[in-house]
Amino acid sequence: MTNAGTLVATAGLGLSLALIATGCSSSSSDAPSPSPSPSVSATTVALSPDVKVELQQALEQVRKDFNTPGIQAGVWTDDGQWVGSSGVAKQGTDQPVTPADHTRVGSITKTMTATVILQLIDEGKLSFDDVIDKYVPGMPNGDTATIKNLIEMQSGIPAYTGDTTVLNKYVADPTQAFTPQELVDSVKKQPAMFAPGEQFFYSNTNFVLLGMVIEKVTGKSISDNFEGRLLTPLKMTETSVPGTSTDLPDPFLSGISEQTDPVGTVKNATNWNPSFAFTAGEVISTLDDLHRWGVALGTGEGILPAETQQMRVESVNTTVPPNTPQRSYGMGIVNTAGWLGHTGEIPGYNTVVNYQPQSRTTIVIMVNSDITNGPATQPIAPAVTAFENLAQIMTTGSPSASPSSS
Repeated sequence: MTNAGTLVATAGLGLSLALIATGCSSSSSDAPSPSPSPSVSATTVALSPDVKVELQQALEQVRKDFNTPGIQAGVWTDDGQWVGSSGVAKQGTDQPVTPADHTRVGSITKTMTATVILQLIDEGKLSFDDVIDKYVPGMPNGDTATIKNLIEMQSGIPAYTGDTTVLNKYVADPTQAFTPQELVDSVKKQPAMFAPGEQFFYSNTNFVLLGMVIEKVTGKSISDNFEGRLLTPLKMTETSVPGTSTDLPDPFLSGISEQTDPVGTVKNATNWNPSFAFTAGEVISTLDDLHRWGVALGTGEGILPAETQQMRVESVNTTVPPNTPQRSYGMGIVNTAGWLGHTGEIPGYNTVVNYQPQSRTTIVIMVNSDITNGPATQPIAPAVTAFENLAQIMTTGSPSASPSSS
């Protein structure tokens, strides 16, 4: 596989669980395949001392199995909370992981982008039926693919993460900046993949285009839109949109990756440029802020009217492959056996945020590594595995089997 090809796994920036396995680009190894779904339950077990011990043990086992520098997780219920960590914030040091640490959240950014799009539609500034040509001319299917098609990953527009020119530029120097226009221009000469609405294909291009639409409609930057519409109302004071900056606020997790040259060697990806992802994956956040976001995403509280939230939750597609009744993608949100949220993957980092409405339970996972286990055709991500195990403990009282690192 080419070096550019190896980048596709995290260039897809982590949809969620089963869906990313076939959706990010033309590569079959685009993203982690799922471990078994957590049990569907209207209730979760109490956060007793014994349960907290099990949660911590499960977290430590995942770090051991995946050999990640560090991992952190939180579980919040009406009865209390548990926050645990294992390992270090930076490989080769003894610096512990702390709740104050900032991380790159990858595709969890998509949930924020989609939320702003829904707000603009509610405000009458945008319509689901608007074609993308109205805002960003020249895209494949541009005269037929609508805002609704883009937000539901059914536009048929190819993924820029599969474009060799873009990937080779990134591989040559992952710290260099990209513009959103540069990213979407890379697919303009490619044919459409299918007619809008006919199939599902998880593509960062869809959400970079939606970010460009937001900026054009509002006349404001993505940073200003996120800050004013999402972060300030939810008091997410430690969450930011870095743009072309490669820095993270102190303190932060240093991420490792095996991507780019030479293939298979571990590299410090902490300061690789997030502009390669724009509104598909650039946001930086912390454990507590992601908890706030998980609740808002799962309930709509503070960000969307009740009827819009209901429409969003019901938008998940259970019939178009690879969607299933157990895992299905909607308007920037994934329903995984009753847990609403998203995963995020960007070079050096893997994150999960999920909320279960029935029990009002939130689980957040942060890992400072994007290195997977399993065969190349079905890689398994550490944060996904940690979520599966913690969700299993919270719904049944016992962990599921964690995959071997061998």
